[in-house]
Amino acid sequence: MGDVVITWDNGTTVLRFDGGEDGPIRLVDLHDVGEPSGSTERAGQPLVEILTPRWGNQTWGTGARHTGTHLGSRLRYVSHSADGQSELAITQSDPESGLVVISRFSSFPGVAAVRSQTEVSMPRGAEPMILWAVTSLATSAVVSQDANNLDVWSAASSWAAENRWSTQPLRAPALSRIDASARGETIRDAVVTSSIGTWSSGAVNPAGAVRNRVSGRTLAWQIEHNGGWLAEVGELRSDHGPSAYLALLGPTDVRHHWSFTVDADHSFTSVPVTIAVADTMDDAFGRLADHRRSARRDHRQNSTLPVIFNDYMNTLMGDPSEDKLLPLIDSAAESGAEYFCIDAGWYDDTAGWWASVGDWEPSTVRFPRSLRFVLDHIRDRGMVPGLWMEPEVVGTTSRAAEALPDSAFLQRGGVRIRERDRYLLDLRSPDAVAHLDSAVDRLINDLGVGYFKFDYNVTPGAGTDLDAPSVGHGLLEHNRAQLRWLDALLDRHPELIIENCGSGAMRSDFAMLSRLALQSTSDQENPLLYPAIAVGALAHILPEQAGNWAYPQPDMSDELIIFTTCTGLAGRLYQSGPLDRLSAAQRALVSSGIAVHKELREDLVRSTPRFPTGLPRWAEPWTTIALDADDVAYLIAWRQADAAENVRLDLSGLARQPQAVEQLYPEPGIVADWGTTLDGTQLELRAPTGPAARLYRITG
Repeated sequence: MGDVVITWDNGTTVLRFDGGEDGPIRLVDLHDVGEPSGSTERAGQPLVEILTPRWGNQTWGTGARHTGTHLGSRLRYVSHSADGQSELAITQSDPESGLVVISRFSSFPGVAAVRSQTEVSMPRGAEPMILWAVTSLATSAVVSQDANNLDVWSAASSWAAENRWSTQPLRAPALSRIDASARGETIRDAVVTSSIGTWSSGAVNPAGAVRNRVSGRTLAWQIEHNGGWLAEVGELRSDHGPSAYLALLGPTDVRHHWSFTVDADHSFTSVPVTIAVADTMDDAFGRLADHRRSARRDHRQNSTLPVIFNDYMNTLMGDPSEDKLLPLIDSAAESGAEYFCIDAGWYDDTAGWWASVGDWEPSTVRFPRSLRFVLDHIRDRGMVPGLWMEPEVVGTTSRAAEALPDSAFLQRGGVRIRERDRYLLDLRSPDAVAHLDSAVDRLINDLGVGYFKFDYNVTPGAGTDLDAPSVGHGLLEHNRAQLRWLDALLDRHPELIIENCGSGAMRSDFAMLSRLALQSTSDQENPLLYPAIAVGALAHILPEQAGNWAYPQPDMSDELIIFTTCTGLAGRLYQSGPLDRLSAAQRALVSSGIAVHKELREDLVRSTPRFPTGLPRWAEPWTTIALDADDVAYLIAWRQADAAENVRLDLSGLARQPQAVEQLYPEPGIVADWGTTLDGTQLELRAPTGPAARLYRITG
């Protein structure tokens, strides 16, 4: 066998792979159909890296890197097959151990993004192999063409401070400049981001980008997993000049206590990842958005985007009751809400409901005429009723904690994992699944619940060692069992809408969002801090799935009510606030904001996020977002109190040249109008005071 060159054209993107007798298969180039190939001479990164205790690393390994593995360098091409433009499979094997690796690529028609997974198996008669790490994808394509000018983009995340995007150059201060030609392999470091436990976005979002700061060309990525993951960008040694690589993985031994033994009867499949390449970072993230729209579960609400009111944020705050809810339900209906969700506390007779979760029986103290009476009132007002649940946990004081066997819970050393007075269900367990199915089906069938907010406020750490080859693999199996449970639930109740919430947005990954309707973007209670979170979310969450709170208060000025409403309008409007205590003028501002959302939602579901002032950092004086729906775009701008009066926005990334700018919210004349000057693709906004916000419609 001589050199091997594989070219796959999926209709939008061309992928080129090289390999042969002297080396493993490498993904060396990605480019749009009809565009010339890029330089490939520095693209030396093997497509698959496999770290094992038996073979370890070929180069000087450290805990920071998962490239340069001995097995990765020994893989050799066996075969490949393509199913037209939708799928490609490349098979390699290690001649010495017999290990077989299949790299599977897939894409959707018209979508310039590619999904990848790796399958690892052993043939009959071969000795079993312990795995410590397996890449879903590794490549030097794109990033190696100019390694000296690469910036690595990532978004730090924590409770009420999600989506804090930042960038660092691959070279110093991220990686120190060294002499890569010195004796031995001296390039040992990498820029690494990874998750913690089951909060896939609890520390860093499972999405990012590598961008050439000179040309703007960007390789964007997402890891589609609701558990442990790792992304790594580093330098490679190359005879042709500076080289770099991107590696995307699920759980690993060093970071997540994961290992798994493959043999003739047990194979392993890595978590799915998706990449996209474009000439700008906005376009690269936009192509990932196209992939999300094509890959998510079909549901009627995907296009209708009904307006949801939730009673929690800065309103009832987990203390619902019949007397508090009835006037709030009336006000929400009058303002235009279409769903009404009762948040935490509906199942407990006391104020200390935290440890009692898990039985999911309605309180009779909070609802003297029954919860059904309140839900019927929601229906009578023309809305669909919803309830908050935290399905994966069981409180220590609940009956379920005693009734369920220990095998229904995540464990370590035979002991149930307990976190803040909750146990965590193991969804590999039939008993755990039966418990959840019974509770959810009862609430749907008996009470007519049509919406659930599924929360997740505690995590189990590295995982479970019950019936698992490693703690991390036990967690991986639980993660995958959770997705199967959600699929089965939605198959039984196809009209049900489920919101994904994980202590705000601590689990905002596409494994969950490929199934669930929307994502709570934060628990942030301060409206002035929310715009950066809401806008930053749009790099890895679809606009129609980004549930941004709007929570007007009686003591707010009109400008601040407009400010928080604009935050809600920067995605999927998620309405809250004590509407029953607002003045008539304040309620009018809320109602007009909801009406605007209804007007633009048919455009929202086809829009691409653009960032005229860049991805927001945490303390931006001005934050902006443009939702580009080709023939029309919607621009939202927030000015903080200490911001300059003027800001200049670059709208050159919009699909059409801007010709007209119209203020859509609030209606002109309600408060002081802002000044707008459009000069080609440059728009200047002038806001006399702050904090303040406006929404504009831009047409071309």
